[in-house]
Amino acid sequence: MKKKDIRILLVDDEIDILEIVGYNLTQEGYQVFTAENGRKAVEKAKKHLPHLIIMDVMMPEMDGMEACEIIRNIPELQNTVITFLTARNEDYSQVAGFDAGADDYIAKPIKPKVLVSKVKALLRRFKDTEATASENISLGGIEINREEYKIYKENEEIILPRKEFELFYLLASKPGKVFKREEILDKVWGNEVVVGGRTIDVHIRKLREKIGEDLFKTIKGVGYKFEF
Repeated sequence: MKKKDIRILLVDDEIDILEIVGYNLTQEGYQVFTAENGRKAVEKAKKHLPHLIIMDVMMPEMDGMEACEIIRNIPELQNTVITFLTARNEDYSQVAGFDAGADDYIAKPIKPKVLVSKVKALLRRFKDTEATASENISLGGIEINREEYKIYKENEEIILPRKEFELFYLLASKPGKVFKREEILDKVWGNEVVVGGRTIDVHIRKLREKIGEDLFKTIKGVGYKFEF
C-alpha cells in the first residue's frame, strides 16, 4: 500500500496539535483527516475508514475512551489501529485505554520526527494484520473467522475489539497449550509496544465475560491457555 493511499484520522481538541502533527504527517505523504472531539471522530471514522487513528483522551462532548469503544464496535473498523496521544501517562489511564480497545499509547509532548517514526511502526502492524493468512478455527461450538474478524458461539455472533480477537485467536489456535506472557505480548502486541502484564489480564477478563468464564485458564506465574 502506497503512502498516498493510507488514511490517518487525527483527533485532538487542541488546534495547534492538529496543525503541527497534521502538517508533519501530510508532508510524509499520508492522507490526514482531523476532528476536534470524540463525537466528530466517530463520524469521520465511519466516513473515511482510516487505517490509523491518533486520538487524545481528554476532549469535550465525547472523550477518547468513549469514542474508541464506539469505533471498536464498527465492523468496518475492526482492523483500524488506534493509539492515544495524551499527556496522561499514569498506569491506570493506560490500562483504561487498552481496555477501551486501543492498540497503543503515546505520551505528550513528542517530537514530530519521533511521532512520524511511531506512526510508521503502527502502520506496519496494520499491514501485518492484513497480510496474515486466513485460517478459520472451529472448536467446541465456537467458529472463528480469521479473514472477517468474526466469532460465532452456538450460531450467535460475538463482536470483539481487534486485540481481544487476536488474543483469543492465538489461544484458540492451540487448545491446551500454555502461552507464556512474553509470547502473548510478542505475538499480539508486538515488540515495539511496551505494555505490562496487567494489559493481558484486562483482555483475558473481557474474553471471559464475552465468551466463557471457564474457557480461559490462568497458569499462575506463567501465562494462559484455552480449554473447552
